[in-house]
Amino acid sequence: MDVDTLLAHCLAKPGAWPDNPWDHEYPVIKVGEGEHSKIFAFLARDHVGVKAGATREVADEWLHRYPDDATVMPYIGRSGWNNLTLAGAIPDEEILEAVDGSYRAVVSKLPKSRRPAGWEG
Repeated sequence: MDVDTLLAHCLAKPGAWPDNPWDHEYPVIKVGEGEHSKIFAFLARDHVGVKAGATREVADEWLHRYPDDATVMPYIGRSGWNNLTLAGAIPDEEILEAVDGSYRAVVSKLPKSRRPAGWEG
């Protein structure tokens, strides 16, 4: 898995768009509009940050399965966010499923009137 493939996968989701609020090399991917937009993927050259579980305990499953390639995200990890290494032991399909799960988790928390058309939760 490379970051460009992952970026294309993220942007193919209904209502997804790139933003670069911290002027990093790669964007974060958001869904929603205006003050209701929320990040569902933090892209970097070698990893992706995703909402990996509703709680830290659920997200810790990734840490147990892939101890060398899954880490708790700084600052927001306590809320179930993990970094997943792109070119490590985690299969590409699982990376994509993790991004899809993050998208679903974030969209489901948006007000119903702000959820993108075409989203199926």
